[in-house]
This record gives sequence, structure tokens and C-alpha cells, in this order.
Amino acid sequence: MTVSKMAQNLIGSEIIRVAGEVNAMIAKGEPICNLTIGDFNPSIYPIPEELRKGITKAYEQGHTNYPPANGVAVLRKAVVAFTKERLGLTYPENDILVAGGSRPLIYATYLALVDPGDKVVYPTPSWNNNHYCHLSGATPVEVKTRPENNFMPTAEDVKPHLKGATMLALCSPLNPTGTMFSKKDLEEICDLVLEENRSRGEGEKPLYVLYDQIYWMLTFGNAEHYDPVSLRPDMRDYTVYIDGTSKCFAATGVRVGYAFGPTVVMDKMKSILGHVGAWAPKAEQMAMAEFLGQPEEVDGFMGEFKPKVQESLNVLYNGFQELKSEGYAVDAIEPMGAIYLSAKMDLAGKTAPDGKVLETSQDITFYILHEAKLAVVPFSAFGSGKDLNWFRLSVGGASLEEIKASLGRLREALQKLK
Repeated sequence: MTVSKMAQNLIGSEIIRVAGEVNAMIAKGEPICNLTIGDFNPSIYPIPEELRKGITKAYEQGHTNYPPANGVAVLRKAVVAFTKERLGLTYPENDILVAGGSRPLIYATYLALVDPGDKVVYPTPSWNNNHYCHLSGATPVEVKTRPENNFMPTAEDVKPHLKGATMLALCSPLNPTGTMFSKKDLEEICDLVLEENRSRGEGEKPLYVLYDQIYWMLTFGNAEHYDPVSLRPDMRDYTVYIDGTSKCFAATGVRVGYAFGPTVVMDKMKSILGHVGAWAPKAEQMAMAEFLGQPEEVDGFMGEFKPKVQESLNVLYNGFQELKSEGYAVDAIEPMGAIYLSAKMDLAGKTAPDGKVLETSQDITFYILHEAKLAVVPFSAFGSGKDLNWFRLSVGGASLEEIKASLGRLREALQKLK
């Protein structure tokens, strides 16, 4: 029996493969500090209490039928008000599209804009663009980024690839790195996009930007979130925003995401998702609409949630800096946003106690997992080469105590290498 060529060549998630081994070790009772999944442990990071009560109330009120395909009206109105108040972006209610998290919205953006063979430009590392290109038949154009610029693409990086491209996929704060665009870098990229679109002839497809800002509320220190339309209003015709509540409210399982952008694009995305049926549950939508309209509750939750995430990230970052100062071949980039730390473990060529020579980032991943009981994800899971020994460490699923304990075990594992 045969399946489609797309299905035959579909690559499984490397994150899920690592998670499978992690879960098997946990099932055996091993004390794993699991920093692999971009999720939250509800016992450590529960959703806002008012949101939880609102979901229960919505079910009690009978909101158990189909929601409208583009999202319930009260939620779309709440998103309009929330986005205008918090980001200064004004979009009409009909240009808001709600779905079951951000993934269906990203996929719908690809399907609405990209024909098979069209060029999609995206930086590496970045989350899942390689897979969405495969699913949509796009021609992927990977732009390698550098730790010197926090793994964020610059105008110089993307400029050679924009001619004839259909989409530029960007994310800030970035999954997997936890880093963000500077104002200057994003302004310069927007200027390139506008310049490219002015050069295109009548009837030629524009160059669009998919801008994933699902983590924008999770920024730390002096880091400031920037977006294309706020910096360059003319980008409004070319920017599709991916947003939602999964990350900012530790509500990944609540599955309420939303997108907004040019009317002509949003209308097609609505039709695509209408056929797919990737809706957020109606009760959760009703509850989220009510919660977004309670600024004191939102701010109260974020006032406790953000410092807790930041503390875990800082403990990890400082731990790596301490190991670096002791002469170990590790490093980390100071966390700016999201729930991720970019950490370098440059251990290729080292020999493990069992005689195995570590050659790739996967080798390092599994050595650290088994010797330090620390589960991380290599950047190769996000499109980078297996020779790039940088890793994503996600803090949402581990307690501060687990993270602190893992750093001691990591030191011991590094000491064992020759």
C-alpha cells in the first residue's frame, strides 16, 4: 500500500523523539529535569484562576456546541480591544481569526499564500517552518543566523533571498532561542520587504511576512517587543500576525490562538480553517473573551507569572556562565523573552566514559540526558545543522528546584568527558 509523496517524505519531530526517551526514563523512576517541551507543568504554572472559573462557568452555561468558524464574536471583539490597548494595533473584528492554538493559523497562512514551488524564506533555527514548507509544497530558503546576533536574522542575512519570494516567516520572541528583534534590525527588514513589493509588477504576488509573536507578553529586563506594522505602517498590507493566549497565560491546553492581517488574506484563511475545523472549543473562547476584558486580572497574573519564569531562566543562564568561568566548553545567551534559554555545549570530539566519541549535537543531547539527567533539544530540531552545538532549554515544565539540581549533575557529566 502506498501513501502520498508528501506523507512518505514527512519528517517526524525530533523534539518528540527526544521526549519519548525522556518519558521512558521517567517511567523507570529516573530523576529527569525535562527542559524539552515548550509547555507548562500545571502544578508549577497553573492558568489564571479567573480564567479557570470562567471555563467552568461557560460549560455550565451550555457552551458545548460548535463555535462560529472564525471564532465567537465576543472573543474577536475582546481581541480587538486587547490588541489595540496592549500593542497599539487596530484591526477590525472581521479580520480576527480564532483557532485551536497558533499551529492551525500558521498552517492556514502557508496554505492561503503559498503555491507549490513558491519560495518561503525563514531563519534557522526557527520552529517548524521546514515542516510547513514540506506540507504546503513550498521551496524552503533557509537563512542561517549567528549567536553574535542572538540567532536573530538581519536585513543583510535575508536581503539576497527576497527577490521572487512569496513569504518571509519571522518570530519574535523566537522559539527556540528566547531572543528578540532589535528595533533597528526589524525596521531594516521591513524596509527591504516594502522595497521588494514596490518593485513587483501588476498581478505579481506580493512578498508577505508571517509574524509569529505568540510570546510577546513574556519579555524580560529591558527587552522590548517590536512588530512590523507599528514600526512601518505600510507593512499592514503584507503582514499576517500569529498571536494567542497559550503561552502568556500558561494555557497551552486551553487552545485559544488568533491571527490578524490583511482582509483578503484573512478571508481565505477563514475558509481554509472552516473546512479543516481546527476550532478552539466554544467554552474556552467564551471564558477567554471575559478574561481579556479584565485588565486587573490579566496584569495580576502576569505580575506573578513572568518573574517566576524569569527566575528559572536566570538560574539556568547563571549556572551556564559559572560553568563557563570554570573552563567548561559551555555558554548561554542572556534570556530576553519566551520560556527558552539558548545554551551552547561545545562537546563534539570529547570522549564519554564508555569510550564513545561525541560527534553531533544529537550525541551530546543523549549524553547529557543519560549522564546529567538533563533533557534538552538541539537546534538541529529547528532546522540548524547537526554540527551546531547549541540547544534549547525550556523552563515551563520543570520546577526551580529541579533546574538547580540539574546544574550540579551537568557539572559532573562535563567532568567525566575526556
